[in-house]
Parts: sequence; C-alpha cells; structure tokens
Amino acid sequence: MPETAAGPVAAAPTTSDDVVLEVRDLAKSYPVRRGVVLRRTVGQVQAVDGVSLALRRGRTLGLVGESGSGKSTLARVLVGIEKPTRGQVLVDGEDVSTMSRAARRELRRNVQMVFQDPYTSLNPRMSVGEIVAEPFRIHRDAAPAGGRRRAVAELLELVGLDPDHAHRYPHQFSGGQRQRVGIARALAVKPRVLVCDEPVSALDVSVQGQVINLLEDLQDELGLSYLFIAHDLAVVQHIADEVAVMYLGRVVEEGDRPAVYGDAHHPYTRALLSAVPVPDPDARPADADLLLDGDPPSPADPPSGCRFHTRCWLARRLAAEEGVTGDGPEDVPARCRTEDPVLVPLGRRGDGGTRGAAAVVPHAAACHFAREAAALGGGPTSAAETPSGPDRAVEQDAEQDPDDHEPGADPVPETVPDSPVLESRER
Repeated sequence: MPETAAGPVAAAPTTSDDVVLEVRDLAKSYPVRRGVVLRRTVGQVQAVDGVSLALRRGRTLGLVGESGSGKSTLARVLVGIEKPTRGQVLVDGEDVSTMSRAARRELRRNVQMVFQDPYTSLNPRMSVGEIVAEPFRIHRDAAPAGGRRRAVAELLELVGLDPDHAHRYPHQFSGGQRQRVGIARALAVKPRVLVCDEPVSALDVSVQGQVINLLEDLQDELGLSYLFIAHDLAVVQHIADEVAVMYLGRVVEEGDRPAVYGDAHHPYTRALLSAVPVPDPDARPADADLLLDGDPPSPADPPSGCRFHTRCWLARRLAAEEGVTGDGPEDVPARCRTEDPVLVPLGRRGDGGTRGAAAVVPHAAACHFAREAAALGGGPTSAAETPSGPDRAVEQDAEQDPDDHEPGADPVPETVPDSPVLESRER
C-alpha cells in the first residue's frame, strides 16, 4: 500500500477479479474418540472455526498467531491435504468442492505449498534434481519429457542454486539451501498461489532474510500470490500486504499491514505486538508490556462467549473499573463471557491522495471493546517503529558455494558477512 507523509493511502476496493483464493466460513474439526474395541466419538477438536479470508492477485496475506491457533490446519485445507468440515474454498471464484476430479488436479497445480521444516520435507533418498523434477511425473504437461533436465536446471538457477549440484542429496546442503530446493519444487508446475507454512522458522536469522528476499523477488518476477504463515510478527511485517491474526481457530483481527501494526484494536493483537523484542529496552514505553496469563484453552472445549476472555488483559481492566476484582475466568464483563464477538469493520481515516478526500482503510476486529483496547496502553511501537532481525532482510545472498565439499561430506554452512547489510524493502 502506498504511503504519504500524512499516512497510508487506502487501497482500491477489492473486486472479484482481484481475488485469486478465497475461503468462506471455513471450519475443520477432528473427532475425539475413546475406547479400544468399541471406539466412540466423545467430542470434537475445532482446529479451524468459521474463517473467511481473501487473497488478492500478486499480493501477500500474512497469517499470524500462537501455536495451536489453527494456521497450519488452514493451510493444509487450502492445498487439499485435508477436507473441510464446513465452508467453501474458492480458486478464481470457483468452489473447489463442486469441481470435477480433473479440475481438482489442476487446483493442486495452481496452489502449491512450501513446508516449514526443510530437513524433513525433502526425501533424503532422492537427489535434488529428482526432488525438483518429481512434480513433472504427475503434471506431465508442465515440462516436455525431453526437456525436464533443462527445466530442473532453470528452476535451481531461479532460486539461487547451482544447476550443477542437481546430482547431490539434501544432506549435502545447508538449511537455507534446502528451503530453496523446496521452493523450486513448488514452482515446478507454475502455480499462481504459494501457501508458505512458516518457511523461515527453522532457519538462522540471516538466512531468513535471504529466503524472504528470494520470495519477494519471485513474486515480482512471476506475479505469485502468497499466503504467508508465521508466528514472527517482524517477518510478517516485512513481507505482508495484508495481515490476519488467528486465535483458537478464528480470525480476531484483519486489515492492511499499516492498520494492523500501527493501529491494532484487538487486545490479543496488541499483546502479540507488545511481545516483539526491542533492541533498546529503554525505547519501549513503560506501559507497553501486555502479558497474557496461562496457555491458550483447549480447542476441544473452547470458552463460551469471546474465546480470548480467559486471558484478556483488557477484560480484567474493564472489570476492575466496574468494581469486579479477582483473576478468575468469570471476573470479566458479562458480555465477554456470554456473547460471541464477530468481525466488525473499524475504518481508520487516511489521506485521500491528491484530491484531499478522506478514505477508509480496510480494518476489522472481533472484540466487544475494540476501541477501548486501542485507547488503553500497550501501543504497538515495538514492531512498528523498531524493526530488527529478519524484518530488515539480507539484501545479498552470502551462502558458501558447496563445490568445495565432496558428496557425503558435512553440510555446506551458511556464511554470514562480517557486517551484513540489512534493509526493509517497501513495495
């Protein structure tokens, strides 16, 4: 989203032609069974519950949240690994559930996935060339039979690897190079959407920057759309155009990146931003620390009303103002315990551009007291104003050429410059 000195400029309204991937009221549950001989279903684990999102063409949608919030389950449903319990997945406006078998096969080609762990997502018994060429055995029209070796070489070169190393095996490469192999495999069938499930969480900070820069370059070159899943808000701030925050299977806040990072309204989002490390602790306001009590509730037995109310710092403050004291799950406003909040458009006034007209920035939060959360302490300055680590991604790759190592030798190490040049690229 372009910005001016007065603030972010509102994006053009989204049309159906802009949306390449959409989910509507998506839910995925898993049965809880007991018994050895006579197994019976005694409950349901709601991994994803009523999620609606839209990914626009050529854009990046960042999906953040704690472990167990349902991010990876949502990703597996989108690429067809899991079937949804309820809801719709639409690709270019067409419902996947009503597609023929041939059409679903094409869907799997257009929506590919980059997995989290580059160490276990590659078959150790296959060479890198065989791994990248494997999709050609399924989608035979992606590359002619006589030109697959050349296509593999082009893909390896595209992701910054030496094509001459196609005969080597995954254990002969470093973590960042293995993730590049995974990206090359996903690009083999020329997809339109990449679902990236925490693709940099297992990598060193400097290597994270290299992989993020690679993804951005590929997006600019190939016109890809990304659903980028991560728990590191600094990484998402760098790469995402829009951001959605998940908690216990539901989206609790969504909007464009400047709105979510600079004007978060949901108390959970503000707590996540407060937890981002700051290089200079003195730069953080005294009231910026918002601590969450306990662990997320079990998705098999979510709390009534607002699912976040058992850990909500805002609900405790509002209850204290009403004279309710204590730290139990019932010591919160009655509305938080009984009413299930829905995503409500907030709208933030921005600069209207050259004509000077005010515009509304897309922004929504699922909280009964969202505006009170935005006004009470814990400003999101830690992530929005002091980017650090992978948020300022490495501009130049510094991986050591693995030519110096014989097959079977130790993995080729990732080398880091003595003074790496880090920067945040605004697109």
